[in-house]
Amino acid sequence: MINDSAERIFRGGTILTMDDARPRVEAVAIGGGRILAVGDEAEVMSTRGDDTEVVELDGHTLMPSFIDAHGHFANAPQIIKWANVSGLPAGPVTCIADIQRVLAEFVAANSVSAGNWVLGYGYDVSNLSDGRQCTRDDLDAVLPDHPVMLIHSSNHGAVLNSKGFAAMGYDASTPTPPGGLILRTPGGNEPEGLIMETAFVPIFADLPQPSEQELLDTFDAAQQLYASKGTTTVQEGATHAKDLSLIRTAADQGRLYLDVVAVPLVLEVPKLVKEYFPDFTGGPMELPDRAAESFGTYRNRLKLQGIKCVVDGSPQGKTAFWTEPLLTPGPNGEADWCGQPVFPEELIQKMVKEIADAGIQIFCHCNGDAAIDVMIDACRAAGMTAGDDRRTVIIHSQFMRPDQLDDYVELGLSPSFFTVHAYFWGDLHKENLGQRRAYFLSPMASAVKAGLRCSNHNDFSVTPIDPMRMVWSAVARTSRSGEVMGPNERVEPWQALKALTIEAAWQIREEDSKGTLAEGKLADVVILDGDPTSVPTDRILDIAVVQTFKEGRSVYCA
Repeated sequence: MINDSAERIFRGGTILTMDDARPRVEAVAIGGGRILAVGDEAEVMSTRGDDTEVVELDGHTLMPSFIDAHGHFANAPQIIKWANVSGLPAGPVTCIADIQRVLAEFVAANSVSAGNWVLGYGYDVSNLSDGRQCTRDDLDAVLPDHPVMLIHSSNHGAVLNSKGFAAMGYDASTPTPPGGLILRTPGGNEPEGLIMETAFVPIFADLPQPSEQELLDTFDAAQQLYASKGTTTVQEGATHAKDLSLIRTAADQGRLYLDVVAVPLVLEVPKLVKEYFPDFTGGPMELPDRAAESFGTYRNRLKLQGIKCVVDGSPQGKTAFWTEPLLTPGPNGEADWCGQPVFPEELIQKMVKEIADAGIQIFCHCNGDAAIDVMIDACRAAGMTAGDDRRTVIIHSQFMRPDQLDDYVELGLSPSFFTVHAYFWGDLHKENLGQRRAYFLSPMASAVKAGLRCSNHNDFSVTPIDPMRMVWSAVARTSRSGEVMGPNERVEPWQALKALTIEAAWQIREEDSKGTLAEGKLADVVILDGDPTSVPTDRILDIAVVQTFKEGRSVYCA
């Protein structure tokens, strides 16, 4: 016990420590931004001073606040000002007519004048009862005088209208880049609407944005999206140079009250490291000798943690990379479609070795099993072993094969799963991949049994910030139709909660300060109105956040 008077003592409810050795306690004391005591009520109450506030939980549940293991915080200040074209339950869309209605209402409500961009988020053809992609003609029909761009739910693509394509310089003469997708008009070569992967990267990097001041003014609302869900450490999981510049400005101005973990996208590394090494003039994978010094330390609540690589695309967009073909046609109607890697395997090996040799942590996006094979080979070629404690995170690890778990163990790779896919796209995955592969989606139970440490994530803004849905999806693995997507991969609520707390903390090397309730750790805690470990499985979805604390300071109260 730390010998200080507590600022607050929590008692009178369920307290989950997320420590396997001592799962539940009666009381917790905090002060000076840290946890002072954890244990029996009588023991903890000995830290009470004249000014200590005793918080009666009244049967509610206290636990460590949640850690965003992978997401895109930089999207939050932007999408507050975008139209929501997501499907149920994240948004109102069930068909193309709904998209048209939402966009028209958005333009009217926000007085968007002709010629100005209209941006939407959450587009996904699997939500549309029309059975086809939304096209430029569909968007032109409702907004012919505005450039329009609907960001794909995977964040790997978009649908544009005619003025949008013109503004971005895309036309019939624009070639489809390697690793990219541009759907073309039937019988012609004009872009039809949807673009994905490397065809989208230049557009994503140059999205039209409000002014810096307008974005900075949204940072409180952006952080409240997380704090209201009990999350106090957020991730920007594919940081572009302009994103880092904005977040650093917010940090320097004292606007951050949550911790932000930035993972720069590999292609943006030269721009980013120049902020720390102005004389650096190298190419994408020519890291300066001292590059690692830029990583791992918070500055005004912002830190660089590692470098993000990307091997393939999204399974719901059919741009992931598999060893076996889909059972349905590819995104352009291709037969026997296995997808493709975003970059050549030789380049991925070069990326991985360069980053590893620089002593920087690697976060790599891999969805399909062939993409995972590429990353496994790259890690093995770079000389990685489990004993190195590199904590290489394989983001998503969605459609692994069982044999690849052994490779993860051998090389020290740690999966960050995306179990809410079972709900949002489970039925689609079964249709595209068949039951065998679909049922092994985000195989958390098998990973834990193999001895791997694994987190879970929402990949915001791909799916909403919703830790309780993440817990529920890991426990239930139920699709929209009600099918259990792999009964053998269900885990207990305790393990599902660990994936959002201590395991997520371990992946970003913060297990000594976050993730469990223990003396000396940061007082990052959340009060829930129910106990996820004891309520019926479907009741987990109904559990709400009562209050969230970051280092002892209340940052959200319902």
